[in-house]
Amino acid sequence: MSAFIQVKNVWQVYGEQTVLERLNLSIAEGEFCTLVGASGCGKSTFLRLLLGQERPSKGEILLDGTPLAGEPDASRGVVFQRYSVFPHLSVLDNVAIGLELPCSALLGRLFGSAKRAAREQAAELLQKVGLGHALDKYPSQLSGGMQQRLAIAQALIMKPRVLLLDEPFGALDPGIRKDMHALLLELWRETGLTVFMVTHDLSEGFSLGTRLMVFDKTRIDPHAPNAFGARITYDIPLNEDRRAVRAALDTLPAHLTDGLPTAQQGVRA
Repeated sequence: MSAFIQVKNVWQVYGEQTVLERLNLSIAEGEFCTLVGASGCGKSTFLRLLLGQERPSKGEILLDGTPLAGEPDASRGVVFQRYSVFPHLSVLDNVAIGLELPCSALLGRLFGSAKRAAREQAAELLQKVGLGHALDKYPSQLSGGMQQRLAIAQALIMKPRVLLLDEPFGALDPGIRKDMHALLLELWRETGLTVFMVTHDLSEGFSLGTRLMVFDKTRIDPHAPNAFGARITYDIPLNEDRRAVRAALDTLPAHLTDGLPTAQQGVRA
C-alpha cells in the first residue's frame, strides 16, 4: 500500500528545548493512528505539525508526495478536548459557516440558493452525528457529548482527508465516551478518513486504532533535561480481532500499562 503521509526525519525544537526528534513514519490512506505517551512528550506538537499550525524545525512532512501546506487548510480537520464551537451561533450555523466562509471570503456569508444548499448539507451531517433534533439550539444548551458531536461535524463539513483529534473525549463521562467511540468508528469507516488521535487512555488507543504509536524519550541527560526530544518508540499494528493487543501489552513500559490487563489476562476487543 502506497504512503499517503510521510514523515521524514522530523525534529521540533523551541529555543533550547527539543520536543521531538528523528520522527520517521509512513502512513497509508485510511489508517486510524492512536498516539499515546506521557504528558509533555510531544503528541500534541506532532498534531500541530500535521495540521500545518507549526513548521518542523528540521525534516519534512509529505501529503500525497507534496510538502504539507504551511498553514491549516480544508484537507485536514481538527477536534480538540475543549469544545471549539462558536457560542453565539446555533448548532446549524456552527457547521454551515464552514461552507460559507471559504465561498464568500469578503462577506463570510452566502445568500439565496447557495445558503440553502449549505444549510441542507450541514443539517444532513448533523443528522448523521446525532444532532438532527438540535439544529436551532446553542452550544450552551448542549451536553458535553453533544458539543463534541458538534465539533466533529464542524471538522467534517469540509470533507477533509485527514482528521486530527487531540484527546477529544477526555472530559466526557465513561458512558458518553463509549457512544462517541461508536460514532467515530462509524464515521471513519464510512468516509475512509485518515485519523490521528491523541489519547492518555491506552485502552482507548487499542480499541479504536488500526495502529498505535507510543511517544517517549529514549535519551535523558540529567544535566540538560531539554537536550533530547521524544521519539516514536513503539509502532504497533492492530488487527481486527485484537490478537496484536494481547501480544503487545507485555512489550510496553510499565508506566504506560499500569492498571491495564496483561496479555495473560486478556483484552476485550
